Amino acid sequence: MKIAVFHNLPSGGAKRALYNNVEFLARDHDVDVYVPSIADEDYLSLKDIAHSFKTFQVKNTLEGFLYSAVKYFPSKISIRDLEKTQKNMAEAVNKKDYDVVLCEQDKYTMSPFFLKYIKKPHVYYCQQPILSQNRISQTLYKKAGLKTTSDSESFRLKFYGSRMINMDQKLASYSEYTVVNSYFSHESILRSYGINSLVSYLGVDTGLFKPLDVPKENFVLSVGRCIPEKGFEFILKSIAKIDEKTRPELVIVSDLVNTHWKNYLEKLAHELKVKLRIRVLVSDDELVQLYNKAKLVVYAPYLEPFGLVPLESMSCGTPVVGVKEGGVRESVKHEYNGILTERDEYSFSREISALLLDEEKAEKLADNSIKHVNEFWTLKHSGKRLLNHLNRAIDSYYQKS
Repeated sequence: MKIAVFHNLPSGGAKRALYNNVEFLARDHDVDVYVPSIADEDYLSLKDIAHSFKTFQVKNTLEGFLYSAVKYFPSKISIRDLEKTQKNMAEAVNKKDYDVVLCEQDKYTMSPFFLKYIKKPHVYYCQQPILSQNRISQTLYKKAGLKTTSDSESFRLKFYGSRMINMDQKLASYSEYTVVNSYFSHESILRSYGINSLVSYLGVDTGLFKPLDVPKENFVLSVGRCIPEKGFEFILKSIAKIDEKTRPELVIVSDLVNTHWKNYLEKLAHELKVKLRIRVLVSDDELVQLYNKAKLVVYAPYLEPFGLVPLESMSCGTPVVGVKEGGVRESVKHEYNGILTERDEYSFSREISALLLDEEKAEKLADNSIKHVNEFWTLKHSGKRLLNHLNRAIDSYYQKS
């Protein structure tokens, strides 16, 4: 089968998931990747695994910036020129003999213009609606006594937020076959777009994220971008409620950091007498070491659509204590391969403390975690699920023709 892939994703979990899926598909199929010139390919570049890799230039003209501000919304790049580029990309794909197209999201518009112009059978992998967590972020910044964003970004969201949402909804409506990463995301997309979607669960690289023969150390680990929505403030306040004699260190690993939020967390940790280390841009090998050395992984993002962190942790044999909201409820089974609590600092701290003191229970959860991942959450499982949707999209397309 010949497959074309489009993406303009930022670094992070969605890009890692795409990398894993392309790597799986490219084993038995011809996979060509198409990206605009502004795509983030420094992180897990698809050049290394695709059969061919094509970049299309986004010109960012003055005319395009002015048109975008009036017709669409102001942005760091020209939205008008981005549309022109993605139209050219879709037309290039349309002219070739691809059986199906895998379309991912765009970091500037979420649903991409590419969907508007593609005429081939396609699957749109939709991670989440635009601005889905913006209100949460603003509330948390405000409570912390910090500015939510730069003045220009605040202005853009205040006066152009509805335009951004409307564009995302309109572009999403061009998709003839939409898949999502969880049933939570399915509900979010249905609520935001009014369109149906099918769940295609992601997987974890069990060859990379695996148990190591290293001793546990007295810290708990949390992984994610250093921004309010990832719940690190909640985790800090919860750990502060654990008796100082048994209170573990908190290690946070982030790919990108909001400096103001990082400074706030470090100040808060000092005030609460919680030992905190924030590591930035660690290698995969270092991350796997940290997963294995941690006694627990603590996970509390706000309404995370799915979340690869719990899978990575469980694949390494480290139990997860998480807040039961968003997609984590679909990968962590309470009291089987992890612990889920309400978003309540007392409950969260109590479960952390209890599991730290109960080594037998922690070992049982760890064993179940590895088993659970191997039975359902590997890259092979994930790849087969996605391949099934690609084939269904082809069948559906020609049945309508």
